[in-house]
Amino acid sequence: MAGFREYKIGSRLFAGALAGSMCITLLWPSINIASVASTQIALAKQLSVGHETGFNLDDPFLQGKNKPDEITLRVDPKSGKPLPAAMSVYVYQPGTPFPAGILHPRILGEGVQELSVEQGHITDAKKDQGAVFALNKGSFNGKELDYIEDLTTTKGWTPADVMRVSKDEDISEAGKGKTMFVREGCWWCHTLLPEETQDWQVFGAPPMLGDFNGESPTAFGSDRKAPDLLHVGSRNSSKEWMMMHFFNPRLVQPHSIMPRFDYLWGEKDASGKKIDYDKWRADYNDYREGKSVNPPEVPSYASDSDIRSLIDFMLSLK
Repeated sequence: MAGFREYKIGSRLFAGALAGSMCITLLWPSINIASVASTQIALAKQLSVGHETGFNLDDPFLQGKNKPDEITLRVDPKSGKPLPAAMSVYVYQPGTPFPAGILHPRILGEGVQELSVEQGHITDAKKDQGAVFALNKGSFNGKELDYIEDLTTTKGWTPADVMRVSKDEDISEAGKGKTMFVREGCWWCHTLLPEETQDWQVFGAPPMLGDFNGESPTAFGSDRKAPDLLHVGSRNSSKEWMMMHFFNPRLVQPHSIMPRFDYLWGEKDASGKKIDYDKWRADYNDYREGKSVNPPEVPSYASDSDIRSLIDFMLSLK
């Protein structure tokens, strides 16, 4: 009987220790995270990516539907006059779901929530009418913070106004591109989370608390077989290199084990010409076997191709 009593005492002590550990690990951080103000990175990410990126009823087959566009705006869309400096705006066409921070301003955190609602008027945005958002800076309790501004309410800029004065090269489809990142399983091998170890020297600084408010999913990844990509757009901003790497990784890294993603080009190139994949691969095999000096050229992608969106997302990771 004495041994059984000791067993009960030990079990209770173990249960208490486990409960305390879970409380410290899960409950306390959730309270702290809910009170953390969104950083500029968090606000920009959720505006560029939009609502839920994983499986959802708006895009059940992960085709990148109902996503916003990020526009580098150079002229006032109402007057047509040049702006003092180019600015980034996020265009949500009518019917495009808003990100979590617009739907639930509380998650923006103290200060950012008040500024976004009172000065940015984000609660006036209407999904059925669409909206144009941008980041602005304001002061809350003496502290400078970034907040979201609904330019459709404050300036009268509509999605149609902005798209009318925008050129294709000024449009980033990073929001759709993150859907491609999730759908194609890039996160199976790549992470979006540099660790606080030697990662600093190679992949850049780890994210800060407040960098993920409103983002879903974060797509951290869990098993790194390939380089971390959180800052890949800062390490390599070459669109041409990205094209070669995705079409056939062996073009830029001969021993790469990454699969080809050439099918994301679709059937036609930028000029509307049908892409002959069989000929391209035959020419590449000749190059690999030393029968030709140069590899075949990678076809330019069409503006509505999936690879354009994925590369836009890669280049947005800075």
